[in-house]
Amino acid sequence: LATRSGQTLGGYPELGGYPDSVGYPDPGVYPPERVVPAYQERETWTRQMDFIMSCVGFAVGLGNVWRFPYLCYKNGGGVFLIPYLLIVLVGGIPIFFLEIALGQFMKAGSINVWNIAPLFKGLGYASMVIVFFCNTYYIMVLAWGFYYFIKSFNSVLPWSTCDNEWNTPRHSPIVEFWENKVLGISEGLDHPGRMNWEMLLCLVAVWILVYFCVWKGVKSTGKIVYFTATFPYVVLVILFIRGVTLPGAYDGIMYYIKPDWSKLGEVWIDAGTQIFFSYAIGLGALTALGSYNRFNNDCYRDAFMLALINSGTSFFAGFVVFSILGFMAAEQGVHISQVAESGPGLAFIAYPKAVSLMPVAPVWAALFFFMLLLLGLDSQFVGVEGFVTGMLDLYPGRSYHRYKREIAVAICCFLCFIIDLSMITQGGMYVFQLFDYYSASGMTLLWQAFWECIVVSWVYGADRFMDDVARMIGYRPFPWMKWCWSFITPCVCMGIFLFHLVNYKPLTYNNVYVYPWWGEVIGWCLALSSMLCIPVSVLYKLFRAKGSFKQVPRLLLLL
Repeated sequence: LATRSGQTLGGYPELGGYPDSVGYPDPGVYPPERVVPAYQERETWTRQMDFIMSCVGFAVGLGNVWRFPYLCYKNGGGVFLIPYLLIVLVGGIPIFFLEIALGQFMKAGSINVWNIAPLFKGLGYASMVIVFFCNTYYIMVLAWGFYYFIKSFNSVLPWSTCDNEWNTPRHSPIVEFWENKVLGISEGLDHPGRMNWEMLLCLVAVWILVYFCVWKGVKSTGKIVYFTATFPYVVLVILFIRGVTLPGAYDGIMYYIKPDWSKLGEVWIDAGTQIFFSYAIGLGALTALGSYNRFNNDCYRDAFMLALINSGTSFFAGFVVFSILGFMAAEQGVHISQVAESGPGLAFIAYPKAVSLMPVAPVWAALFFFMLLLLGLDSQFVGVEGFVTGMLDLYPGRSYHRYKREIAVAICCFLCFIIDLSMITQGGMYVFQLFDYYSASGMTLLWQAFWECIVVSWVYGADRFMDDVARMIGYRPFPWMKWCWSFITPCVCMGIFLFHLVNYKPLTYNNVYVYPWWGEVIGWCLALSSMLCIPVSVLYKLFRAKGSFKQVPRLLLLL
């Protein structure tokens, strides 16, 4: 093997990995002298549990609490679990394992891991673009949650009364607090309006918090996630105990899990999309986390354990959410369908309304929004960690600086913050939705996952990668993984991708405001900025390479 840090291969620092794995078309290509640069040994987790907690913190996020329960209810309750679990087995776990194992084997971030097939290094750049966009807009949810958390310490919750300056006779106080006070929402994307200075302070606060969680690397991040990844479970259990004791909770839970077999043929797309969202596939952050593992860590076992935690959390969160929504429906005398929400609608409208009806409402509001903050924070700083790791791996030794990492994290946070300023204006929600709908959408993640499977199984070689994994963990994984990477998972990804494309609907806000044509153009530019990285980088390398048409692809794939 080459250096244990994984930074060199046969004396070539730009190739990464191990010579037995990547290889050359001809043994004679190796140079007579192998000079190994004096790069720093790659940092590793202090304990393996640091890696587990970081993955839990990153993959278990807001989508588990505010998206899965609603999709389960919407798609036939218990019936939804059938396609969900099937796609977990054929799509979620195989790609989750692939990304972690690839990072662990190559000891590199999301760009340099694709040195196994340099012609497709655009996959790394694509994941960097996606995770950068994700870091940019996702933190707005934390800023909103932080604002609600602060407001929860009033003796009377500000969204529970109608005598505030932002209230009008037309809507409920909860909706008006959200739209008029928090967002100050304007007429549309073309009316940005003024900046909300309270939200600016909240945004600055959460970015500073993220920076100091990430700036020292996995040694510090691995400690912080012990709290940010586990405490939300404590809050979920408390909210569950409170929720099931409320009147109407039983009806809410039954609406959540009651099977509606007539919807079995309609739920597959939602199930597939939810898995790719909640498992955080295609962002490159799992690869970065895996790269800090010990070379012999059993990442195969870890992948199954983390998948079980992720999906189990989603299912349990549904009981918490729908017990409280059942109470809310009973209090208002309406059907559960009239209060069931997903996304920001659940976090900032439905749930605040529910807690305002409870005794000691500020306590339950503070607990919920504290949980929301923690769920989002660890996802956010692991996303930033993944981006920074990928960037620093591009220049491992040529630009050594004592504070290189701290400066890189600061630049990343500052660039995202500058873009975020457009989301705290009166038209900011329209900008936020553009990023959410296009930049890190189901289509971009499915496209990324499809090519990851194709490159590993058909370019690098599925058997070859299985041998690499066996070299790390000491045994060969079940052949099911190889079959999924080679055939089943790419078909699932491309099938759902094409369904999304054929059934594309223009973006709207609250099903009322339709985005202008130029807004959709901006959205598609965000989506294509990552999706085009793969074909563009392939064409660029082909045109720049020297040799005959037959020689070039083979040399690029192997070197």
